[in-house]
Amino acid sequence: MSDQHDLEMILESHFPIISIHTHEEKRALRLLEKVVLPTTRILCTWTITEGLNCTKNKDEPFELAGDDYNYDGVSSVDFSESNPTAALRHIKKKVTNAVIVFVDFHPYLDDAINIRLLKEIALDQAVTGNTVVLLSHDITIPEEFSRHCAKFELSLPDNEKIARIIYDEAKVWALKNDQKKVKTDQQSIDLLVRNLQGLTISDARRLIRNAIYNDGAITKADLPAVMKAKYSLLGQEGVLSFEYDTEEFANVGGFKTLIHWIEQRKETFLNPNSVLDAPKGVMLLGVQGCGKSLAAKAVAGAWGVPLLRLDFGALYNKFFGETEKNIRESLKTAQLMAPCVLWMDEIEKGIATGDYDSGTSRRVLASLLTWMAENKESVFIVATANDIQSLPPELIRKGRMDEIFFVDLPDFQTRAKIFSIHMKKRLQSIDAIDFDVLSEKSVGFSGAEIEQAVVAAMYSANTQSEHLSTQQLLLEIDETKPLSVVMSEKISQLQTWAKERTVSAH
Repeated sequence: MSDQHDLEMILESHFPIISIHTHEEKRALRLLEKVVLPTTRILCTWTITEGLNCTKNKDEPFELAGDDYNYDGVSSVDFSESNPTAALRHIKKKVTNAVIVFVDFHPYLDDAINIRLLKEIALDQAVTGNTVVLLSHDITIPEEFSRHCAKFELSLPDNEKIARIIYDEAKVWALKNDQKKVKTDQQSIDLLVRNLQGLTISDARRLIRNAIYNDGAITKADLPAVMKAKYSLLGQEGVLSFEYDTEEFANVGGFKTLIHWIEQRKETFLNPNSVLDAPKGVMLLGVQGCGKSLAAKAVAGAWGVPLLRLDFGALYNKFFGETEKNIRESLKTAQLMAPCVLWMDEIEKGIATGDYDSGTSRRVLASLLTWMAENKESVFIVATANDIQSLPPELIRKGRMDEIFFVDLPDFQTRAKIFSIHMKKRLQSIDAIDFDVLSEKSVGFSGAEIEQAVVAAMYSANTQSEHLSTQQLLLEIDETKPLSVVMSEKISQLQTWAKERTVSAH
């Protein structure tokens, strides 16, 4: 169904008030003109700067009820009343058979008089034939007339429409640049189309222009900037963050089993088919500091999709209902960013099983479970947790997550690789380093503890004006009491629990 058809159906249903929540004001006004002006109804538009302006199809006589103005026989009239209450009073007393569009009226919906006038206009529709349209980027409909209000949403462009916009903008660029062709290939265009899903036509067009006009080309290199800009346009702040820097598994020690699992599902996730079920997500459980967060970043990097991080610390709000709203808006944004990886870091801190928060956590859990069951978009969840026993069983059962991977302390080979990774990352020479000795001495160290040993040894080498050596690293290892020693009982308990219940990530 087209937007025009849907709007015609709503108007014919005789809802006295229609709300249109959109940033595409001009597109909405053009659509209203297309729907209303061919009929016998009048189209009026009110703004705080221009007052009330009314227009009617020139083939029909133009008459408004009342004696104050001479409307007969003209095609438009300007009623220069910018006061919102006065405009509503004028419409209530003198306007009939009209569609009245109030643009950016949301700041005035807190006024009791305006609310009452709108309700009275709604109740009089059977007599006046008037329909009020509230058009704004942000509308909260008051309870007083919510039962008289219908919601209309402009459709978002589909893949075919986005592709047409790309070709249109490429033609415009060519005309401005001596008929030069935009350098691109079909794969880059397909990726751009896929990554612009969920945006309005005007926003998609703007990002396409940015990609083309930057260098006269559309390539894969444009995609990170496009996705960053897309996320900013969606207006999600605080609760859900866009992680611009992803990672590669080559820079993460271990995780052989997880890497193989991810590679097997890459094609199905990026190009869903009717044969294989799309992958939903994984839970990464393990010892603190062993690379769960890096692995989440590496999943997004391996698949070449955006990474969104849901901050459960910022999720909770003291106002009743706001926390549930935060989780719903975050999940909706993730769908609009699809295909993407949604990283739920330390999820156990946000979904408790107790009643200490008056049931908020249970409602957050219910919202999350409902979304996981109903979501059809390519959003892959990577949930990380340090204490799985505090998580509710309904979240971690089969069907919610595809698999639970246990991220244990690194083994001999993995520890040697982690030492090498962090030294190379800091531009240190590794030629004279004995990684076997370092790995042997660092039994029980997590990846984070190995990294800190490298950092501390570099400070020592810098103080002594020397190159980093195996001996300096061994000294820092001897000085460190790893978590596996400090909290040995708890970690042993976690390892025992995970042995028969999870799959090893390494």
